[in-house]
Amino acid sequence: MKLASEMCEALDPGEISVEPMRKRHVTQIMAIEQQSYPRPWTRGVFESEIAQIHPESRWYLVVRHRRRVVAYAGVWITGGSAPSSREAHITNIAVDPVWRRLGFGELLLRHLAEHVISVGCEAWTLEVRASSTGAQAMYAKFGFVPAGVRRNYYENSTDAIVMWCHDIQDPEYAIRISQLGAHP
Repeated sequence: MKLASEMCEALDPGEISVEPMRKRHVTQIMAIEQQSYPRPWTRGVFESEIAQIHPESRWYLVVRHRRRVVAYAGVWITGGSAPSSREAHITNIAVDPVWRRLGFGELLLRHLAEHVISVGCEAWTLEVRASSTGAQAMYAKFGFVPAGVRRNYYENSTDAIVMWCHDIQDPEYAIRISQLGAHP
C-alpha cells in the first residue's frame, strides 16, 4: 500500500473533481460510509437527502478521482428566510480510508464554506467524536472552536464535541479560507 504522501505526489489535479452528490454515487458512498462509521447512514437516508438537495436548505458534495468517489460531505442550512438568520450544520464528512490525509476533507470543507457563505449563513456548526483529534484539528483550521459536549452522542457511548464557527460573512473569514490553499 502506498503512503499518503506518495499518493498525493502522484495525483494529477486534472483527475480530481468536486461535484454535487447524485443518486449514482450512493453505492460508492455506502462503501466509504460503512468503513468510516460504526453506525452508518443507510442507502435510504442518502437517497432521501439527495432528493431534498436545494442550495438554500441542503447541499451535498462528492470528491471523485477519475470516476471513483473518494470523499463526500453534506450540510444543512437552517434558519429564517432572511440570510442574516441562517446557520449551517455539517451533517457528515468522510474520506475513503485509502485516500485519507491527502487533503480531501479540507477540499470539501472549502467548497462547503464557500457555499454556506454564498447563501448568507452567519455561522456553522458540527459534532465530532471527542477521540477524533485529527478531525478537530482540521476543523480548527476553518475557525471552528469547541463550544460544548454531547455526552454519549455516538452509539450511546462516545462523546461528541460540538464545534462552532461564527461570523463567516466577515471578509477575514474569506481570507482565512483562501489561505488554506487549493490542494490536493
